[in-house]
Amino acid sequence: MTDEVVDLLVIGGGPAGLAAARGYREEGGKGRVVVISADPDSPYDRPPLSKDFLRGDTAEDDLGLLEDGELAKLEVTWAHDRVTKVDTAAKHAETREGSSFTYRNVVFATGSNPVALPVPGGDDPSVLHLRTLADGKRLKETTGTVRTVAVIGSGFIGCEVASSLRRLGLDVVQVTNEDAPQENRLGEEAGARIAGWLAEDGVRLVTGATVTAIERDAEGVTVRIDGQDDVRADEVLVAAGIRPATELAAEAGLDLHEGRIVVDAQMRSATEGVFAAGDVAYAFNAAAGRELSVEHWFDAEVMGKIAGRAAAGSEGAQWSDPPGFWSQIGDRWLKYAAWGDGYVEALFEEGPDGAFTVWYQNENGTCVGVLTYNADANYDKAFSLLS
Repeated sequence: MTDEVVDLLVIGGGPAGLAAARGYREEGGKGRVVVISADPDSPYDRPPLSKDFLRGDTAEDDLGLLEDGELAKLEVTWAHDRVTKVDTAAKHAETREGSSFTYRNVVFATGSNPVALPVPGGDDPSVLHLRTLADGKRLKETTGTVRTVAVIGSGFIGCEVASSLRRLGLDVVQVTNEDAPQENRLGEEAGARIAGWLAEDGVRLVTGATVTAIERDAEGVTVRIDGQDDVRADEVLVAAGIRPATELAAEAGLDLHEGRIVVDAQMRSATEGVFAAGDVAYAFNAAAGRELSVEHWFDAEVMGKIAGRAAAGSEGAQWSDPPGFWSQIGDRWLKYAAWGDGYVEALFEEGPDGAFTVWYQNENGTCVGVLTYNADANYDKAFSLLS
């Protein structure tokens, strides 16, 4: 085994990993940079997979995140491989394909994996998920061969996919354990609005549902539901959340909090030379004054860039932005920003022509989050309240 000496090793090729490599070079980081990605595809934009790409409005070639010749300009080596072991004391990593690296700094940006339902049939490999480009292509191919799809889960991915599938002409049943889509996160009023949008799109909602099994036969799939009628469909997609991919970090002995790597506002862990960014990070946010965990695309990019800059020697880069994301359900855009660790009260504010804002407050009446639909002024205002 030939050992390579690198100044920066990035484990993971998603938005956080790519941003780490870019941030390192932008800050003047020198030496050899290697990114090792277990994803067989080059870096791509993941949010369109449930929307534009699925509906056929965006081609696969338009999803790429790299500019022509960018890796060469950055002098970054991109390897499609999987890191299998990291020895943080020796600052050494090994890969599945037999490569070996001694690093000065390493960034863990391994992202997340979809959660399988813990029921009989939940781990069946034929069950669809949507996380990677390969998942997106498989789902897109499936739409040409089926008429009905059951979507299990009512988070943003589940709602986006359900609406997109309806616009492709498929019959869609969305099954959720919530009383309304995203009610647990966004509140009763917002959940009711989203439920109305999905109903307008022709999605049939099955709420308050506890799935007990997923059973496949020669003619399709049956979703068993406790105390309710079964749901029958040609295919099923599970969007039941994600789990940080921190198995490698745990084996390396890094400090974890609820399955995420504990880092400061510069994405530095307690282990010398080790950084983390994106879904795998439990990071201190300077404005919030506490550690937060986030699962948003934009925040992964921001955190990755900070990690790369810090690895290059920057002392000024720190995470202080409120986490947030946008979600498109059909042709409706929701904009959300929040500290993400809970609220006491959700204040619903009606706007003209169906617009609305939900202000989230803590026990002291302080704004800790906002959700808007066609209310950009309130969205912008919230950032001054959250910062």
